[in-house]
Amino acid sequence: MTERQNSILAVKGIEDGIISDEALQDFEKRVGMELRVNNIFNELASKDAIRKFADGIGDENPLWRDESYANQSPYRGIAAPPSWLNSVFPTWVLQGLKGVHAIHASTEWEFYRPVYLNDTIRPECYFSGFEVKNSSFAGRTVIERQEARYYNQNGELVAVARPVGFRTERRATRENKLYMDIQLPHPWTEQELAQIEDQILKEEIRGSKLRFWEDTEPGDLLPPIAKGPLGLTDVIAYCIGAAPVAIKAHASSLKIYGQHPAWCFRDPYSFALEPIYGVHYNQMAAQDCGLPYPYDIGVQRHCWLIQLLTNWMGDYGWLKRNYAKYAKFVFFSDVVKLSGKVVRKYRDDEGEYCVDIATKAINQRGEDVMPGTATIVLPRKRNLLCALEKRLRSV
Repeated sequence: MTERQNSILAVKGIEDGIISDEALQDFEKRVGMELRVNNIFNELASKDAIRKFADGIGDENPLWRDESYANQSPYRGIAAPPSWLNSVFPTWVLQGLKGVHAIHASTEWEFYRPVYLNDTIRPECYFSGFEVKNSSFAGRTVIERQEARYYNQNGELVAVARPVGFRTERRATRENKLYMDIQLPHPWTEQELAQIEDQILKEEIRGSKLRFWEDTEPGDLLPPIAKGPLGLTDVIAYCIGAAPVAIKAHASSLKIYGQHPAWCFRDPYSFALEPIYGVHYNQMAAQDCGLPYPYDIGVQRHCWLIQLLTNWMGDYGWLKRNYAKYAKFVFFSDVVKLSGKVVRKYRDDEGEYCVDIATKAINQRGEDVMPGTATIVLPRKRNLLCALEKRLRSV
């Protein structure tokens, strides 16, 4: 038996790493470095890749999937939603701190160009820096910052993402038991579920109906969208479209786990090796990391927010900036209502006609699990393409 096989067989549960001074010294040496991006999923924005991603977040906007509709749009064909870039690379690289849990805490996006059908996207990632703090959730915590850049096949910068993540010791999280007083699964009634499903089916997609800057005012509310109750299939569907980590099977996974035993654990019920990513669908994995129930993926939730914004702005608007903080966990059985309000209307320094939007995502416990902000450029009545003209690719 090889040393690699021995290391795999020795894996019993999720490893408990510590944030040591030595590990932090190594982290300090990495600041400013370009990180190796080894978890690319999609590269080609094919029709299937865009559709599967949209299906994985429940986004039925015809601009992403209906050729006859999209051919009449300013893009002259199917485009990818801005959030599709998460399916290329989920904005950050898991680095160092062996056995120390990683939690995606927030992301700031800037979008520069559309992703067209059959574009090829190349990501880069840089380690921006970190700081060490003590948190009520998990004791000693590393707050890690990275920057992801996405380029198309022409070398054009498509978007930049600036994620922030927490690195926490799993043992400390389990001992604090901060979320153990939540009743999970949530005890929904049939009547409540019927109301939730009715709201989901009433989602409004602006589409080709123009929303003009002149007709938009501070105080305007965005039509809300709802997601949930979150379940296993929601996570599977997202992974099919976005695979935010390298989920592989059989020999392909064994080779990876042989090199990185801390990336997996052995499930006591199936005896299969599972990725640490299993915290998003495996209850034992979630509990080993100090959480009572499986929970959503941060970028998955952020994609819901971008869906709210693209629904509202329509085909002629442009999402220029978007920030979201993943403030609370969204557990299996939770329902989230996403909404927004226009808070400012102005012409910015680049001469674009913008509105700023404050967003929130409220769960059934009344918690805002994802406060955020966005800047959207809207068309004007005398120039329908003013939000897109400098971004559209000439045919």
